[in-house]
This record gives sequence, structure tokens and C-alpha cells, in this order.
Amino acid sequence: MADWELRPASVADVEAVAELRAVVLRPDLERLGRYDEQRVRQRLRDGFAPAHTWVIEVDSALAGCVALRPAEDAYWLEHFYLDPDAQGRGIGSAVLSRLLERCDRDGAAVRLNVLQGSAARRLYERHGFTVETEDAIDVFMVRHRRSADPAL
Repeated sequence: MADWELRPASVADVEAVAELRAVVLRPDLERLGRYDEQRVRQRLRDGFAPAHTWVIEVDSALAGCVALRPAEDAYWLEHFYLDPDAQGRGIGSAVLSRLLERCDRDGAAVRLNVLQGSAARRLYERHGFTVETEDAIDVFMVRHRRSADPAL
């Protein structure tokens, strides 16, 4: 696995992250007939909350981002994008594991939505997410808090 680190996002990251979102989501959005060059970027800009977002860096360069937004009954995992050149190297799984450990310590479930047919769904399923509902575009998933092993 490549060396990576998380750093808190800042307002200055928004355009780089919006561009990354456009690159990462384009194949799935095109397959679903939903790709719009401006909208894909603007939706990120509209929902970007640096206080709940981290930038994933590989070799000190932006390679991805992820947000974990607190909600009433769970955290929402959002804006989890990894540059195609960084995919398949264990980074996404390692980042997700770190965030889920935090949620487990907080006793919180985690919710997300992923596009229908996205390869990312397999990553989420490997980490214990199950389908709650779905429609023609999105699959809504949840992962309930993992409790500590009582035998330990």
C-alpha cells in the first residue's frame, strides 16, 4: 500500500476537490445518463464543508478527499473520492477503516449513498455496509456501530 495521510480540508481545497469529483464520477454518471460538466462540480461546491472534510495526500499531493458529516442518528460519509491513479492500492480501504474506527468509538452508525453500478459499492460492502434503500440512480447504505469483542 502507498504511504498516505489525511489532513483537514480548507476552503482553498474546494476547486481541486470539485475537479477530482468530476473525474472520479464521470464514468458512472455518463453510464447513468446523468453527467453534466458544470453540475458535477457545483454540487461539490454547494455541499463542501471543510470542518467535516479531510484531504487524502499521497507523496504530499492531493489524491482524494472524504467527509464525515454528523447527523442526528448517524454520521454521513460523503465526498469520498480517490484519484484513479491512487485507486487499487489499498488507500481507500485504509482511509475508510480509520473513519469507521472513529465512528465505532463514538457509538454511531454511518450512512452513505453510492451510484448504482459503482465499483465503490464493493468497498463499502467489504466494510460492513448493507443496503437500506435504492432507486434508479442511488443506493443508500448503512453500517451499524461495531461493538468491541467481549472476549477481549
